[in-house]
Amino acid sequence: MASAMTAVAGTSPERARRAWPAWMAGGAALLGVAAAAVSWTGGGARLLLGVGGVLAVARAVPLVTGGRGAPGATVGAAGGVAVAMALGPAGVAGWAVLAAVPAVLLAGAVTLLRRGGAVRRSGQAALVWWVLVTGLLAVTGLVAGWPRAAGAATVVGALGLGLLGVTLVVAALDLRAAAARPAPARPAACAGCACSAGGCGIPR
Repeated sequence: MASAMTAVAGTSPERARRAWPAWMAGGAALLGVAAAAVSWTGGGARLLLGVGGVLAVARAVPLVTGGRGAPGATVGAAGGVAVAMALGPAGVAGWAVLAAVPAVLLAGAVTLLRRGGAVRRSGQAALVWWVLVTGLLAVTGLVAGWPRAAGAATVVGALGLGLLGVTLVVAALDLRAAAARPAPARPAACAGCACSAGGCGIPR
């Protein structure tokens, strides 16, 4: 999420005009998938696994091409396994989501904790959420049964996917605003008033 905001901040108006519709469409699609995963009792876990797996594979491609082969291969393999489980029985998908949600939360928290500044504080908050969610799922499984815990994990995963969708929509709106800003005016050409004194500093 932080990387999305960083990308928006450094985008030129020309690139923003090309990018914001795709970001908006992606965010809306993720919100739709999150809503469907919550409301689809029999297949929500499979839908969440399939979409999450595809996103993981898509994330692995720039990691591998950017020289981070080992992390990229790990993320890609995890995505491929998630897609394969999404095509299997609903019970298997439910168990997979139950295991994947705490694992993904922990991995995200650890990744953020390795960075500094405000991002590290976000990692600390994510670590607290990991403890709370893992405890909630464990208590639900022990008290109400593990199928109910798998359903709760599906809801938590859908909320996370929806949060990512909201982040993309907000970033798309920021890109749209950046695209509407006029390009900065170029300074007028030097008229020779300061040339004899060493130049006026305007790049040529």
